[in-house]
Amino acid sequence: MKVIVIGGGAAGFFTAINIAEKHPDWQITIVEKTNKLLSKVKISGGGRCNVTNGRTAASELVPFYPRGGKKLYGLFQEFGTAEMRKWLSKRGVNTHEEADHRVFPATNDSQTIIDCFLQQVRKHSITIKTNFSVLSLRQTEESWIVRSSSETLQADKLIIATGSSPVAWKTLQQTGLEIVEPVPSLFTFNIKDARIKDLMGIAFGNVSVKIVGTKLDETGPLLITHWGLSGPAILKLSAWGARELSTKNYHFQILINYTGDQSADQVRSNLNDLKSSNPKRKLSNHPMYDIPKRFWERLLEYCEIGSDLPAGELSKKQINKLVEELTQGLYDVKGKSTFKEEFVTSGGVKLSEVDLKTFEAKRFKNLYLAGEVLDIDALTGGFNFQACWSAGWIISQNI
Repeated sequence: MKVIVIGGGAAGFFTAINIAEKHPDWQITIVEKTNKLLSKVKISGGGRCNVTNGRTAASELVPFYPRGGKKLYGLFQEFGTAEMRKWLSKRGVNTHEEADHRVFPATNDSQTIIDCFLQQVRKHSITIKTNFSVLSLRQTEESWIVRSSSETLQADKLIIATGSSPVAWKTLQQTGLEIVEPVPSLFTFNIKDARIKDLMGIAFGNVSVKIVGTKLDETGPLLITHWGLSGPAILKLSAWGARELSTKNYHFQILINYTGDQSADQVRSNLNDLKSSNPKRKLSNHPMYDIPKRFWERLLEYCEIGSDLPAGELSKKQINKLVEELTQGLYDVKGKSTFKEEFVTSGGVKLSEVDLKTFEAKRFKNLYLAGEVLDIDALTGGFNFQACWSAGWIISQNI
């Protein structure tokens, strides 16, 4: 039996390895269009490889998938995060879970995962062909024909694990599969604003961010970057709003509540209490709501509140302006940037095209799909990789 896996990334390697373990007499080949293997594994988690997540219940995992979540419930029950950690441990890779539930190899080095996969490939005599750019796929009565510019291969079983690849999606569309138009997910917001200029690196513990004119609203840590804003609150918004923000061409407005969940009335009351109880206190020396001091000073300056002004001399106009900035700071977003190097897309092969119990294409026998080539994407935290591991496992057990 000949199996070809198209894609030399996480989903491709994991699927091929598990098929080889279950069917040691099969001939398995991985083809990759570049000369780089497992490149996304290499850069994941800042080079440490956020290989999965510490949450183990399917019900806990599903909410982290803007696309595909509910349909993956059964998948995670069969092969979830705990099973992946056991799989790695069995092959000599120990893992550790951090406070935010992200799971990394104990070495904190992505090369550990890469070495593990490559070792398994050698152990099971899996063939790897690099610089193999697929030009066309054709199904015959008995097999699949995979053609590149230099050679043509025949496969009894074909697995597509190309990740976020426009070329692959075009080829699959020509083959007859329906594709949901891919758009970026997990991106940062480009903002040029005097309030955050030259303050890159300043982080906030917990803020609320709302996209004006939509129902998109998230809370979480926020980070000022060289280009604008990032951090979990922004990344969650970009993931859940991927398609809607694409239609806006990434030009929109956001409202930020730096207090987290306090209302304008509550903040105004707190400022008036401070004004009456500590009239001599200089606001610039006492940031409120755990706001970083440099940003607090910038905010006071923006509200035309002098650094030496005591609380007792705050005017009603100044208080109202500060309340507005703390609870409904309005910022113009004009564009996006990729989050680090971890490019994720929303879109791909429509899930209704695939039998999620086997990940075989419903209309094309012996064609299987795994990973980000499908219309599945998740938030950061090891969830995108886990979708690859789970689908790869299901394929290997059912092929």
